[in-house]
Amino acid sequence: MPAHLFREIENLKKEILTLGAMAESAVREAVAAIDNRDENAAQTVIANDMKLDEMEVQIEEDCLKTLALHQPVAIDLRFIVAVLKINNDLERVGDLAVNVAERAAFLATQPPLDASFDLQAMAGKAQEMLKKSLDALVQLSAQMAYGVLAADDEVDAMNRRMYQIVQEQIIAYPDQTESLIHMLSVSRHIERIADHATNIAEDVIYMIEGVIVRHKAEDYFRHRLGK
Repeated sequence: MPAHLFREIENLKKEILTLGAMAESAVREAVAAIDNRDENAAQTVIANDMKLDEMEVQIEEDCLKTLALHQPVAIDLRFIVAVLKINNDLERVGDLAVNVAERAAFLATQPPLDASFDLQAMAGKAQEMLKKSLDALVQLSAQMAYGVLAADDEVDAMNRRMYQIVQEQIIAYPDQTESLIHMLSVSRHIERIADHATNIAEDVIYMIEGVIVRHKAEDYFRHRLGK
């Protein structure tokens, strides 16, 4: 690999990991704002989204510049294509964190819900998936990326359970319907964050193996995990 291309790729790695850390932080702080009923913390997440958007634009520009100037091939080309796609997914994760923060800001102004939600477990799983998908990128670990794909089912199941809980609680506490609907929206946003983590993992697998696993049957990656 030419020295100039090597430096550009190393810079892209640093930039995408910085963006990933920003997205992870936004999700973590938005969920904490719900738990702590902290409207100010929620507003901070919303205000910081502009920085994440600016970083996403910078990474896209750097990827396109590298493609134009160095015309990479093979795994270097796949890496840049993967970064372009991951960049978009991380920006969407940031947007979803803002959506969660907006619900947190509303819920902080309402009476506490009587229902008991295990939102932290679901959010924790989605955040773990996001972190592992980025770790897979850094470590060039297809095995770790396949693990992220397998974990998505758990978050989907948690989201379906949240729908059931909200339905039951609306019947039991009709005066809290608006707040319960906001909680349901939070659950959906977290489920979407897990979906984007899955997308990132798929892009990592493509980068490493040159195989597009999107839309593949579940037993494909379960076989890769030895399950």
